[in-house]
Amino acid sequence: MRRHDRNTDFRWRASSGPRRRLSEAQARQYDEDGYFLLEGVFSADELAAVRDAIDPMEREGEDILRQRQGGKTFIAKADAITFTIHLVKRSEALKAFSRHRVFSDIVHDTLGAGARLYWDQAVYKKPGNPEEFPWHQDNGYTFTEPQQYLTCWVPLNDATLENGCPWVAPGLHQMGTLHHELTPLGLECLKSPADTVPVPARAGDVVVFSSLTPHRTGPNLTGETRKSYILQYAPDGAVVHEADGRSALANDPDRQYYVDTS
Repeated sequence: MRRHDRNTDFRWRASSGPRRRLSEAQARQYDEDGYFLLEGVFSADELAAVRDAIDPMEREGEDILRQRQGGKTFIAKADAITFTIHLVKRSEALKAFSRHRVFSDIVHDTLGAGARLYWDQAVYKKPGNPEEFPWHQDNGYTFTEPQQYLTCWVPLNDATLENGCPWVAPGLHQMGTLHHELTPLGLECLKSPADTVPVPARAGDVVVFSSLTPHRTGPNLTGETRKSYILQYAPDGAVVHEADGRSALANDPDRQYYVDTS
């Protein structure tokens, strides 16, 4: 099955200063490699509040998964990997977190003024899960224009090589949205790319990458759940092109609200 084959001209738009949070080295790494790690920006109390808000909703969603045949739907599978989406619609605490100054600063320094929350989801990779999540671009799942939006991957506990931290393929973001194939584990745009980089991150860090940066997460071979909360931000006026041919502005007032970057 082919997804999102589009012969659109694409040119990477480099970030520009003045910057509020990124160093020049981080901004350069984002433009050249498509990612960077921002360390130690959230407190233990802030992350505890986020986990406390997400955990009950994730458990509820996994209970529903278990009632389905095979315990799965699309790429979510009970006791393996869960995706809990649109959490800001159900939690004032998470809505406030999505507007945290850290995120507005990152958005300001990478996308510039005028952006909205585009998507939010928790991804919990369960203990002893030997499956990796395939190489993909976030813009490969639902083609969005501008193609270049922002993903902030927040580890809610330490993300390590052993429990499934992100890996990235640097530099390929400048090619725009790649061809993706549907696999049993999710969409895939690369098989075995060369020169890939693991990005382990501690609780309190945020892994920042472009919607066009190919990335994967490895298996969780530990005895603990690897928890992450992912927030994505897109330029105001972004258009979402669904696989069925429909298109719409990404401006749902309940979950795609404007982010103040002033």
